[in-house]
Formats: sequence, structure tokens, C-alpha cells
Amino acid sequence: MEIRYQESPKETRTMDTEELREHFLVDRLMQDDTVQLIYSHYDRVIIGGAKPVTKELTLDNDPELRADYFLERREIGIINVGGNGIVSVGGERYELSKLDTLYAGKGVKDVRFGSADATSPAVFFLMSSPAHQSYPTRMMTKDEASPARMGEAGTANKRTIYKYIHAGGIQSSQLVMGLTVLEEGSVWNTMPAHTHTRRMEAYFYFDVPEQHRVFHLMGEPTQTRHLLIGNHQAVVSPP
Repeated sequence: MEIRYQESPKETRTMDTEELREHFLVDRLMQDDTVQLIYSHYDRVIIGGAKPVTKELTLDNDPELRADYFLERREIGIINVGGNGIVSVGGERYELSKLDTLYAGKGVKDVRFGSADATSPAVFFLMSSPAHQSYPTRMMTKDEASPARMGEAGTANKRTIYKYIHAGGIQSSQLVMGLTVLEEGSVWNTMPAHTHTRRMEAYFYFDVPEQHRVFHLMGEPTQTRHLLIGNHQAVVSPP
């Protein structure tokens, strides 16, 4: 598990492109037959990727967690952005199609990932946060996620927001997860532009064509910076 430390706005504004990418970009999150984990000191959140191709993968504990198992004091959200997949939680099997989500709460001892077809493997984005209370495991399909259509074609921000783990959906201790699908021709995601000073966020980009890139804007309103993002790459976004 890779460790990422905190950087203040004062430090961030002095970084060049290489330093920004080193501190905030996760460029190899999805690797065949591997679970990749990044531990951020922002809110002690862990982001990860699991891509089972030829074998089942296990969410293993890490010594840095100082726990007997991964979810002893944590919770996790899992979104499948690939082919049909299987997630086993505490011995119970869940089948996740593309854009389906699964939540597993504090105290779950065994989490495993698999693909229904090795030629079209599942691609699981993972996000885990500390948890003070246990909530039941729950799966939600994209159609159950209260799709909200927002934006306009004229402002190039027409999109559908799927809300999975939140106060009005899957209950959690403190984790919030969802995803946004932009319509063709739209390029702006989080509009109107805004910042969050209370909690960190993590952005994971998927279904980006190989020849395309995304400009991810970050930084303070008077000290903006950008990262150039490819498919299946993620950004750690500080508070």
C-alpha cells in the first residue's frame, strides 16, 4: 500500500507539473490480477483498484492499518466500471454489472473480487474511510441510484449524476460515493465550480478513449492548477 502525505495550499502553489502529479495523481490504479491501494493522510481515506482477470483477488490487510483485518475499523464502497463482476463479502456473493455499487461496513472480515468473463474483466474502483459504526452490506444498481440529470448542452455540462452511498441512499458511517456520466459534447463536470474545505475527495476517471485526456482543475480559486488525466487514473483532491 502506497502512502500519500498531506500538502498545504502554500506548498501546493509552488509545485511544478511533475510535483503535482507525484503528490496528487494516481496513474496506475488498475493493474491485471492486482489490488492497488493508496492511503491518503487526507481524512485517512484509502482509494484502490481491483481488476481480477485470471484469478480471484482478496482485500488483504496491511500493517499500516494497525488492525487484525482491513475492515476492522473501516468501511468500503465498491463501484464496478468494467465487465460483469462478482464480489464476495463475508461469504455472500454479489453480482455487479457495470456501474453497480456495493457497500461493506465495519467488521466485515472477508472481501473477494472476481470477473464473470476473463475476456471482459470487471474493474472495481474502491474507496474506504475510517468507520465508528457498522452498517449492513448493501448492493445498489445504477438504475436504483436516483439518476439526476443536470446541466445544459449550451453550457457543455449536460450530465447524469448517480448517487449511491449517501444519507438518502446506502447508509454509511461517513463515506459518500457516486459517479457522473457526461453526455456527448459536454466537457464540464462539477458545475458550478466549487470547493470543499471540510472533507477530501477522490476522482476516478473511466471510459476515457485512449487518444483522449481530461483536464482536472485543482487548487485555490486564485491559484488554480491542472492535471492531465487518462483512462482509469485517479486524483486525490485535498479539502
